Amino acid sequence: MPDAPTGLSPLIPLADIQAARRRIAGKVRLTPMLAPGPMKTPIPGDGRVVLKLECLQVTGSFKARGASSKLGLLTAAQVKRGIITASGGNHGIAVAYAGWMAGVPTTIYVPEGVSPLKAEKIKGWGARLVLHGRHWNESNEAALKEAGREGLTYFHPFADAGVIAGQGTLALEILGQDPAIDTFLVAIGGGGLIAGMASAVKAVKPSARVIGVEPVGAPTLHASLKAGKIVTLPAITTSVLTMAAQATERINFDIARQAVDDVVLITDDDMREAAKVLWMELGVAADLSGAAALAAILAGKYLPQQGERVCALVCGAGADGVGP
Repeated sequence: MPDAPTGLSPLIPLADIQAARRRIAGKVRLTPMLAPGPMKTPIPGDGRVVLKLECLQVTGSFKARGASSKLGLLTAAQVKRGIITASGGNHGIAVAYAGWMAGVPTTIYVPEGVSPLKAEKIKGWGARLVLHGRHWNESNEAALKEAGREGLTYFHPFADAGVIAGQGTLALEILGQDPAIDTFLVAIGGGGLIAGMASAVKAVKPSARVIGVEPVGAPTLHASLKAGKIVTLPAITTSVLTMAAQATERINFDIARQAVDDVVLITDDDMREAAKVLWMELGVAADLSGAAALAAILAGKYLPQQGERVCALVCGAGADGVGP
């Protein structure tokens, strides 16, 4: 792979992702791959689509990888003082899980509109839940203030190298299960998942493509890559709080510029329809962000080409496709 352009943060080294895989061993699950056919709903394109069911991960999402990886990097003194984060939901559950494993006080800030089920999961792992703000950015400002005031270790959901390395273990796992994957479709919130996965993919299989998926109501990386600089969105209109970062961070943006091949945009309704398909046809309960990668295919925003083997990541669990 060519050297990174001058001034850009480098990709997360493969050695760091492999080290993260060792740190999280025994703390996360090996999740299955699923060929979705036969289905009543046709999958567009001429490729072969497989789903990675990370919605079956402990805590219900890939976020358990990053939080467990970060926890393994802390000193005993840092762990003892306690940990804190802000989240749209899934990262908060994962950090609550990390706090439960370490047996330390854990505080999770979430937006006021957080999914009640995700809020219950956070509290179920023994964390203190604080509802604050309309979107993640507002929750995060409050969490950072408390972290500084109380001397707590802050777990950034997407701009921490240790967290990103943990997310990158997912790509290593997928390629170990199915080395023939040509294209990875990955939902984007703040950009930590796609930064970790793209770093791993380009190190292990440089020919593979990494395609990001964002909501039209929060096109954070799409707008930044188009502008050639980090863009702070003037407003967020998506209802999917787990994909509602108002701006990405430098490390995620720089990695995306080097290793993400494209970003496509989908609507909230596209995600709702995909979540419904996952539940009604496959018995897979995904939240809207978890359905985003499949939504990009079903909505025709990414069309697999003849012979192309595509992995659509079902990254988070939820009941969004269940019921009327």
